[in-house]
Amino acid sequence: MLAICLLVCLITLSCHHIDNLESSASSPKPILGTWKLLTGTLIEKGDTTVTDYTKNVSFIKIINDSHFSFIQHDLNKGKDSAAVFSSGAGTYSLKDSSYTEHLEYCSAREWEGHDFTFTVEIKNDTFIQRGIEKVENLGIERLNIEKYVRVK
Repeated sequence: MLAICLLVCLITLSCHHIDNLESSASSPKPILGTWKLLTGTLIEKGDTTVTDYTKNVSFIKIINDSHFSFIQHDLNKGKDSAAVFSSGAGTYSLKDSSYTEHLEYCSAREWEGHDFTFTVEIKNDTFIQRGIEKVENLGIERLNIEKYVRVK
């Protein structure tokens, strides 16, 4: 009788373990969603530029299972000298903390067709990506660090 009870317990625990594995395998990637850029830091040739994206401009990044997109615009509806609009989109790959964007569409057309690899870190509702942006034909090679918060 004890052996039967032990066998039933083992089978039950095994099924529970399989259920947990299946649910974790099918759970969404934490990177999926809409992200609002808070700050962007560019380090190029020894110069550092920090942009606060919570004041005069808004920037969001949207990531689904296979694609990403980003949109930026000024908050004055394009009615002053700080008017800006930019956007881009493409496919991405994610392996552990290595996130690579393949930029297929971009309002700055000379950036199209390039790959940009970042190290990503997600803690709670904060997403940080950092990596080298290099576009040889434009002479661009810089470290880009972006800090986002999840849009709910």
